[in-house]
Amino acid sequence: MSRIIIAKTGLDGHWRGTLLVSRALRDAGFEVIMLGMARGEDIVSATVDEDADLVGLNVGGRVEVVERILDDLTVAAPGVPVFAGGVVPPWVRRRLEARGVEVFPPGSKLEEIVAAARRLTRGPSPPASAGPAATPPTEDG
Repeated sequence: MSRIIIAKTGLDGHWRGTLLVSRALRDAGFEVIMLGMARGEDIVSATVDEDADLVGLNVGGRVEVVERILDDLTVAAPGVPVFAGGVVPPWVRRRLEARGVEVFPPGSKLEEIVAAARRLTRGPSPPASAGPAATPPTEDG
């Protein structure tokens, strides 16, 4: 089973998107390790300690924090992919995508996020009996 670390990188109070994404990933067969609000070093340590296959970050407004986490992950857990979401301005999205991060701003469909997690981890395939699922919005705050 693929393991995904989910963490918030900032102190904003918006949890809806993070919780919806975590639940969608769990329901899709991933093991989700929810760190909540965490410092960069804690995210990197958890990635190594939990032998994570993917890291999901809620960008809390400061791209520099995410970039430091990416730098530290490159050293401590090379090859572990990262995806990010939250209120991400276009210039931040471009900056993160240039570093290989898949970015999902508000309005992204949960199916797209789950599909990306499967692709990035070669994780669990959707159940054969699963029909189309209703998808709630990912984040409104």
